[in-house]
Parts: sequence; C-alpha cells; structure tokens
Amino acid sequence: MAKKGNRVQVILECTEHKNSGLSGMSRYITTKNRKNTTERLELKKFNPIMRKYTVHKEIK
Repeated sequence: MAKKGNRVQVILECTEHKNSGLSGMSRYITTKNRKNTTERLELKKFNPIMRKYTVHKEIK
C-alpha cells in the first residue's frame, strides 16, 4: 500500500548549465512538503560538469 501524506518527490535542474550550452545535464531528486512549501524549490547544489556550486530550481 502506498504512503499517504504531503511529501512529494521533486527534480532540481541547474539553471546556469542550461544557459551555458555545455553538453549533459545536472539534476538532483529530493522531497518536499507540499503543504508547507507551495512555491517552487530553489537550492544551491554542486554541478559536477561545471565543477562549482550553482542554483538548481524545481522543474515540472
């Protein structure tokens, strides 16, 4: 039986990498509480292709 609750899985995608034109994609999967955080998530995460910390925003 599936879990019930407000926690949902979200995908974070690098915004700087998308605009740079480099090949590949930096994405992370995390969870958030939909009830407490209604807006899209935005975190600084490490981008291994660019080798620096960049802003990752929630997609979809």
